[in-house]
Amino acid sequence: MKMFVDLNAVYLHRDPVDFRKAINGLSIIVEQQMMLSPFDDALFVFCNRQRDKVKALYWDKTGFCLWYKRLEKDKFKWPRKGEDAIMSLTPDQWQWLLSGFDVLKFEGHLPVEYLSCVD
Repeated sequence: MKMFVDLNAVYLHRDPVDFRKAINGLSIIVEQQMMLSPFDDALFVFCNRQRDKVKALYWDKTGFCLWYKRLEKDKFKWPRKGEDAIMSLTPDQWQWLLSGFDVLKFEGHLPVEYLSCVD
């Protein structure tokens, strides 16, 4: 997904959402259920009960943007409801989810940081 802004975080709302909700309804979910600000530099992602549709909401400093994707023959590997109603993803995990991978099972390499080349 190409964004017009750089986002610092991606948050999944793990419970299914009524997809008749648009920007105003999803913003209220972000504030009241996720306990986050919809005006943060973040992408807030929602899925329907059938797991074949995704909506992503973000604020781009001039207004809200709503992105929508519908799968024609498959379902998203959406993380089931766990202890937390929200889940934080990396941008790579977000792309994996859109590509059909299970983000809870599919992990990339962990970053390595060194202070020196010599021990």
